[in-house]
Amino acid sequence: MADIVTDAAITAALGRQMTRAVQRQAVAAGNLANLDTPGYRAKELKFSDTLDSQLDGGVSLEATDPRHFGTAAGAPATAETVDAQGLAPRRDGNTVQLDRELLNMGQAALDFSAAQTVLAAKFQLVRYAINEGR
Repeated sequence: MADIVTDAAITAALGRQMTRAVQRQAVAAGNLANLDTPGYRAKELKFSDTLDSQLDGGVSLEATDPRHFGTAAGAPATAETVDAQGLAPRRDGNTVQLDRELLNMGQAALDFSAAQTVLAAKFQLVRYAINEGR
């Protein structure tokens, strides 16, 4: 049986994509702010990449409690950050790599922009329908 994708599910997925992109940009910005801090360990978001790859593979999640996917008000949960693994420390112990962080920021901006474009097109269709094609 084919799964039915609703407008609400699409809008929610786009919102999550935009929220995750903003969180990834914030983590990269924090890393860049500490580029010259001795002993600073570069951070990354925890778990989101693994979850995304699982969801892309067709696994679906079911919320049995409103708090499962965010706060009681339905706002997205705050992302947890962890030390990035596999990064060679410099002589001062700092693991931030400028190129990596700029690439992460650029990718997050592209992800946000793509979700924003799709969401804007969706709302344009709604406006078109409300105005009866005018």
